[in-house]
Amino acid sequence: MTVPERAVVTVPGPGGSGDYATNIALQLARPAGQPPLRVAEILRPYLIDTAAVTDVVVTGPGFLNISLRGTASVTLVEEILRRGKRYGCGQVDGHVDGPRDAEGAGAGALLHLYARHEVRAVVVMDATARILRSRGAFVRTGCESRPEPEWTDVLGVRVDAHGISEAPAFVVRPVPARTDPLPLGRDAARWALLHPAAHDRPRITDEHLVQREGNPLFRVRYAHARTRALSRNAADLGFTAEPGPTPDGAPLLGTLADHLRILTAAADDRAPDRLARHLVTVADAALAFVPTVLPIGEEKPSAAHRARLALAEAAGAVLAGGLSLLGIDAPDHL
Repeated sequence: MTVPERAVVTVPGPGGSGDYATNIALQLARPAGQPPLRVAEILRPYLIDTAAVTDVVVTGPGFLNISLRGTASVTLVEEILRRGKRYGCGQVDGHVDGPRDAEGAGAGALLHLYARHEVRAVVVMDATARILRSRGAFVRTGCESRPEPEWTDVLGVRVDAHGISEAPAFVVRPVPARTDPLPLGRDAARWALLHPAAHDRPRITDEHLVQREGNPLFRVRYAHARTRALSRNAADLGFTAEPGPTPDGAPLLGTLADHLRILTAAADDRAPDRLARHLVTVADAALAFVPTVLPIGEEKPSAAHRARLALAEAAGAVLAGGLSLLGIDAPDHL
């Protein structure tokens, strides 16, 4: 059965209850060959067993309505703001730890990554190593021959050794790029090579340089820049961020709550594309939330505005940290 990469979390609709709602049971029903209500009832005890969840109610055709402990979302935002760009580094499900390799070795094991002499393979290996190291693993990278100097100078890749690998290694084998990505520059080239799944051929075109919403890299960087602008504008209005309840921020909170799981999966599956696509999801949720943050007109800053600003700043930290793990810059201004 194919499982969706993510579950969409929203504010409960008419007839719903709790803090958040998701239609994941309806998505799973057809591939599972079960009615949505049956799938929802199967999922319910697993959700209730989560520490931050106080209740799960099934409504309608199979919507799961989730109630959180009063401080769960606030604690998440506080933790992200405390760790900043390093949120998720060395953390697995909220604990300092590291990924386990395919043979079950823990964070203290030395993991070997190996790529053939091809630009996409080397860039994917470099990003994978960054993610693994951020999770607490010791990683050594190798290439079948010395990487081209431009790969280091322009794309920022680092390879520890070259030549035939003598140690058992995970071999990075993405579909090669047909076009030289170097003319795109470091950020756009790395994104073009990392955003597609390893089995998809990357599109090396100028579309990655376009400053429009149709360009996912632009949306991610623009969302980060907007969160930084919110902080500057709020300071001009005389208030700062203070984590608190943000019921209207449920979709964005859902994507941030999923960040540790995505980082773990990207590390365990050696798949930096999963992180890249997750950042697009966070960015889209953040851009939809941004207009609600600042007071409008003569409105005075309130606790709600401070809480929304904290959530927006948390999203910015996740975006900046994620881009950094991919080897891509996150400018404060675009």
